[in-house]
Amino acid sequence: MNYNLYFTLDYEIHGNGDGNPIDLMVEPTYRLMDMLEQYNQRLTIMADVAEILCFKRYWEQTGKDDFHVQEVEQQLCDAIRRGHDVQLHVHSSYFKAAWNGEHFDQCIEEYNMAALSYERITEMVSQSVKYLENLLRPIKSDYKVWLFRAANWSMMPTPTLYQVLVEHGITHDTSVYKGGCQGGNVCYDYRHAYDNLLTYRASSKDINLQDPVGDLWEMPIYTEMRPFWDFISPIRIFRMVRAKFHKHKHQSQPQSATDKNDNRKLSLRSFFVKSPLKMDFNQVNGKGLIRMMKNIMRRAKQERMDHLDIVLIGHSKTFVPYNEKTLRPFLQWLEQHPSC
Repeated sequence: MNYNLYFTLDYEIHGNGDGNPIDLMVEPTYRLMDMLEQYNQRLTIMADVAEILCFKRYWEQTGKDDFHVQEVEQQLCDAIRRGHDVQLHVHSSYFKAAWNGEHFDQCIEEYNMAALSYERITEMVSQSVKYLENLLRPIKSDYKVWLFRAANWSMMPTPTLYQVLVEHGITHDTSVYKGGCQGGNVCYDYRHAYDNLLTYRASSKDINLQDPVGDLWEMPIYTEMRPFWDFISPIRIFRMVRAKFHKHKHQSQPQSATDKNDNRKLSLRSFFVKSPLKMDFNQVNGKGLIRMMKNIMRRAKQERMDHLDIVLIGHSKTFVPYNEKTLRPFLQWLEQHPSC
């Protein structure tokens, strides 16, 4: 059985608009690219183009490149030269973000891209695709935006965003992680997604559903349903603590069924039910990643699969040096198991 691994990296600053792109994007991404190349692996940078365009707008308005657009663009070009890939990630709230002297105040009304109008989504996707292709085609003439990841993994509601992506030549999405459920400004429910591993043609009505004639392929982020103790690790605790200081201000809104079932929040219920553990190389150590790969290979053998695309996820803003130590054993294992 042969497989392709997609080390996807959400390339962005903190969710509340705080942070320096050199520290949270450029430096950790170079470290990760260098490391992956040692083991003949490649990175797919999911570049948050809405953020980058926001940084460019600030530069144009002030004459100061305080958010290091030149270094960011240089890195994206360098990634393509080195054989990595750059694809599209969009936090739509940045298109109308304003600098308040400390960080960017985002337009929370536009935070859930999937819920916006056809015209607004088209405007955002068109600008984003044009930006990446204009930047990267001089480096690689056949470069194309073919893969998308939504902000906070939300492709719900599906129909309008799905339509716009297809119209712009985007053939694959990688936002779904089976078992996930979130409420708030961005809502989704992936508890009934078609599969936790297999790429499938998705329905234009509901990204969870398979449609044999669908125009958009879903490449789900691999997950396993695990008890709460499998989520306890030094790096996860560190991230939870730090996340307390980087939250959005949420608009007041009525509680929905999705809010009540949000399994990203810790509650008493969390100790009695299983939750989806993503194949996240920021949060799962090498031993845990190897365990996941062995589970995947076991299933592939049982179901006689010839080929698999396996999606891992990480974030540049949280790829700290500690992650290099935890990721290396996994990369060494992959080197010894190029196919199964």
